Amino acid sequence: MRRDHWTRQIRRLDPDEDFQEIYRISATYEFPWDTMQALGFALYRTYAVPSIGKLLGHTGEFTRRTQKRYDDTALILDAVGEHGMDTGEGREAIRRMNQMHRAYDIPNDDFRYVLSTFVVVPKRWMDDYAWRPYSPHEVRATTNYYRALGRRMNIQDIPETYEDFERLMDDYERRHFGFDSGGHAVSEATLDLMASWYPGPLGGAVRRASVCLMDAPLRAAFGYPDPNAAVERVVRGGLRLRGRFVRLLPARRTPLLGRQSPNIRGYPNGYRVGDLGTFPRREGERTAAG
Repeated sequence: MRRDHWTRQIRRLDPDEDFQEIYRISATYEFPWDTMQALGFALYRTYAVPSIGKLLGHTGEFTRRTQKRYDDTALILDAVGEHGMDTGEGREAIRRMNQMHRAYDIPNDDFRYVLSTFVVVPKRWMDDYAWRPYSPHEVRATTNYYRALGRRMNIQDIPETYEDFERLMDDYERRHFGFDSGGHAVSEATLDLMASWYPGPLGGAVRRASVCLMDAPLRAAFGYPDPNAAVERVVRGGLRLRGRFVRLLPARRTPLLGRQSPNIRGYPNGYRVGDLGTFPRREGERTAAG
């Protein structure tokens, strides 16, 4: 198929009515690898907000069972994207996500901030590294997609436009990014997990490359020194070179779903969406996010 096959299909759809279909095409046909990287990086940014990093560090889930937490998050989001928000496994995935969140006293402002990263970070990633930037249709559809998901998560005062989400994210990070030992521990566990997916010295190189992809405020919040400028240019340039290569390939004929990623390793015998995630059983596990 022509490289612009899905781009033309997206243009035929209405981003205010068909946003779930546009998002599905974009995430699984146009940018499957980039979407996985961008969503992972979006979630990773949130650890630098002390109220979030402290909570995740306190539960121990992201430090003791890092691979499972990565798998569960990716598979829950994957189910929503593949099946839609209002039927079957998609609805069950949202219910499972809400059950986990209700176990903790998480303020609405933190929920809104996390939601904003899933809107803003992927656009910035595509603009910088993918084979083409997000189209206006995709920006609008992605915004509507996460607005709809946020409503089903009972998040209040959700921004209306991409620009509103962008302002919210940038302002929240300026006001709240800061070092916390819990957030640092979650960051270290996440980087160690990423390194474990690659053999030997390559894993260490991936870990260092990940730090190169962080902006300066994010690195500072985790207590990481700035990398060598030349190494950072090589890492970022390598990703841009990959984007140019992908641009030469034909359009995908089949979707590439999150569960097909080789980095999802915790369920070799399959899984049920309703069994994913955590199941806090003791009232003592309920904790304040601040």
